[in-house]
Amino acid sequence: MNIYVGNLSRDVTDDDLRKVFEAFGKVSSAIIIKDKFTGESRGFGFVEMIDDNEAKTAMQALNNSVLKGRPMNINEARPRVDKRKKFIKRKRERSY
Repeated sequence: MNIYVGNLSRDVTDDDLRKVFEAFGKVSSAIIIKDKFTGESRGFGFVEMIDDNEAKTAMQALNNSVLKGRPMNINEARPRVDKRKKFIKRKRERSY
């Protein structure tokens, strides 16, 4: 299960995120999303856990818990929508 983790402090690292979630089960990946120009954290990341039950337990236990001074906002990650495809499709529908 892929988990969205928001409201992260700018100094939280991939390893910090992994360690917090590993207390609840096996983590296959943990990544902090960074600005492509500055390389600084954008304040959110994603954790992927292999077992869905462990992931749900971690989500319930860690939601609003504090990591490096900020309460984490944790939800199941939603699939990314490609905005360009949506725009192109809509543009074609309006052509005469």
